Amino acid sequence: TVYEGIQQFISENERAEVTHIQETDIDTSVPAVEKIVDDYDVIVVPGFQFGPVGAIAATHPDRKFILVDEFALDEDGNQVDDLKNMCGLKFAEQESGFLAGIAAVLETKTDKVAVVNGVAFPPNVNYQYGFEAGVHYANKKYDKDVELVELAEYAGTDITNENVGGNYIGGFDDPEAGGVLAGKLMRKGVDILFVAAGNSGNGVIDAAKEMKNVMVIGCDVDQFDSGAADDRNVILTSAVKCMDKSVYQQLNAIKNGAFEGGNHIMTAGTDSIGIIVEEGRHQMGDGTVEAVTDAYEKLKDGTVVPPQNFSEDATPESFPGL
Repeated sequence: TVYEGIQQFISENERAEVTHIQETDIDTSVPAVEKIVDDYDVIVVPGFQFGPVGAIAATHPDRKFILVDEFALDEDGNQVDDLKNMCGLKFAEQESGFLAGIAAVLETKTDKVAVVNGVAFPPNVNYQYGFEAGVHYANKKYDKDVELVELAEYAGTDITNENVGGNYIGGFDDPEAGGVLAGKLMRKGVDILFVAAGNSGNGVIDAAKEMKNVMVIGCDVDQFDSGAADDRNVILTSAVKCMDKSVYQQLNAIKNGAFEGGNHIMTAGTDSIGIIVEEGRHQMGDGTVEAVTDAYEKLKDGTVVPPQNFSEDATPESFPGL
């Protein structure tokens, strides 16, 4: 999705050129940027692992940086908020996860749902907490009794070493492990799984294709096309972050001399998160579409504030608007 935003900008600006550099090893992500920083005017980096690029931005003020899914960090790992040449964009994953939780409650036939994640990095825990909060919200608002299914042996540990529960595969590039975990949840009766696990999540989708009555809620982008299985589709809908639009906007700001840098939280209030309700791209009933649309407006105006990783005064069982 990030690259789609870049491609849109490139298509509208003939003089602009882009080089797609893919670094698959998280441990070498930042050194990879250091190697190429002098070769490009603008560097776009997506992912939690790129936070330390803030230290590189600080020593290269003539370069512009767009950091997606994280805020800038200095060489000591401390957050930096005043880099004028680096824009850090975090998304309120807990808000789109919240919408996914509501959809799951209103569409389940077994009254058992689950969230599956890759690793308990903050964005993933945000998705988990948001989903769980959405389930509790929908149970209360719509008089349901849907169970959140968790497997203790798959509980996640976040970056502060706190047990956050949930169902964590343990990586983002292990579809086989994703399929194994999905199978265990399905055998517990789960018929809707919200998946935020990268390539590992593809294993969950494939496992759902083997079942007749299991659906998956996609994550980050519209995953409807990934759910095709013979004469049916296993994707119920997708909880999304509008990363393409946000990157496109920042690239235009650079072009127009309006780039300000700094860190920004992208929310429903900025139309930067959501859930797919476009006809032909989801399989929710009309009542569910109405419910998630209503909830989206409550997120926009602040009536409902789902919890996120490190929330001190809110939990999936207790938060403003529940």
